[in-house]
Amino acid sequence: MKIGLVIYGSIDTLSGGYMYDRMLVEHLRAQGDTVEIISLPWRNYAAHLTDNFTFKLPPNLDILIQDELNHPSLIGANRGKHPYPVISLVHHLRCSELRPKWQNDFYRPIEKKYLQSVDGFIFNSRTTKGVVNGLIGSGKPDVVAYPPTDRFGEAISEEEIKERSKKKELHILFLGNVMGRKGLHTLLEAAKDLKSKVVVDVVGSPSAEPEYTKQIQSFIADNHLSSFVFLHGALNNQPLIEKLKAAHILVVPSSYEGFGIVYLEGMGFGLPAIGTTLGAAGEVIEDGVTGFLIQPGDSHSLATKLQIMNERRDLLIQMSLAARRRYLAQPKWEQTANQIREFLRSFLR
Repeated sequence: MKIGLVIYGSIDTLSGGYMYDRMLVEHLRAQGDTVEIISLPWRNYAAHLTDNFTFKLPPNLDILIQDELNHPSLIGANRGKHPYPVISLVHHLRCSELRPKWQNDFYRPIEKKYLQSVDGFIFNSRTTKGVVNGLIGSGKPDVVAYPPTDRFGEAISEEEIKERSKKKELHILFLGNVMGRKGLHTLLEAAKDLKSKVVVDVVGSPSAEPEYTKQIQSFIADNHLSSFVFLHGALNNQPLIEKLKAAHILVVPSSYEGFGIVYLEGMGFGLPAIGTTLGAAGEVIEDGVTGFLIQPGDSHSLATKLQIMNERRDLLIQMSLAARRRYLAQPKWEQTANQIREFLRSFLR
């Protein structure tokens, strides 16, 4: 198959969604398919809408995958009869994110028009599929293909998990780009009253939302948290693996996740995960078993959960082992990627 993939910016961008796109491209190429990356420049939403006057569907393809993140740029190009099937890869909808209602009321009809313009969907979770179907109805072909969560290989052993629990301070890992939606402020608010009891490692790019990063840095300075909160920036491969191995618990209290690859990746290292009740985190985290689900922004509840994990190391071990089992039960990426490829091939028969 000759396949196109439309994205914003670089395929090497460090985020869960881009990792999904990148690993899908790698899998398709490994099967002998040709994949062309069609990159549109990152700009603001209004500027992306102007792409509709200039961007056209590229020629000489068998099928085109569009990352739904690009929806404001693609409505014009998708209008009318397509020269080949156009498939939208949906990580989550912009209008599902937590923001003022008037903003989502603006985004929703634009996103709906885009979703109606494609021929089928690759969804990263049942939650995402349900949200899209709730907006445009069901009926178009789709596949639910869970993101790759096994890039770090085999899960760590039960013995390593039990030995790690003996550390005095509770080691908390936040793994995600430093941006408001990921909820780092909620974690720091919860952790500020647990001084000397916790260590917080923050791993993620500080450049995604520079103003938010400045607010985080000011909060750390104003509340004298620098002795136990450490901003490491983006890490990959071995340095990231070392942080995952050193942690006791993963906390990413996002206002919304379309799936939450990071939760399952952490579970491969025996990390119970704390996410929120909005979005698809509940498809990964079983509340009270493999982690906890809190309301977005509920720093008080988060602080209570962290204190329990610190004081009840027997419960920490129990939940860590349950998290490891949840990771082992997740389908491997090769199986998932084969599902996607067969779905794409079905449009060409």
